[in-house]
Amino acid sequence: MSAVPPPEPALDPQVAELLSRDPAGLVAAVVQQHDTREVLMVAWMDDEALRRTLTTGRATYWSRSRGEYWVKGETSGNRQWVREVRVDCDGDALLVVVDQEGAACHTGERSCFFRALPAVAGERS
Repeated sequence: MSAVPPPEPALDPQVAELLSRDPAGLVAAVVQQHDTREVLMVAWMDDEALRRTLTTGRATYWSRSRGEYWVKGETSGNRQWVREVRVDCDGDALLVVVDQEGAACHTGERSCFFRALPAVAGERS
């Protein structure tokens, strides 16, 4: 008879109480390059993804389309090494400050925000 592995520890309750999750239990995670402050991507985290991120130093997200956890760069090699995680004033968004290796976007672009829209009417110059 094989031994049952111990359960994974839960997210620190002091951290968990800061979060305001959507009905699916998710919080938006805005990902930013640590030195340039470039916004690289937006993803989703639940308590377990955040726990894994904080304990491993590797950005881990919840894929809404695949219904599974994914560690950024695990298959592509475009890893995110987490430097800091911040929570916004409402607790409904996280800022994940990373050192990005390679492209952050699945299209191969450095950032998912590579497409600029036309100027907004009334924009100040």
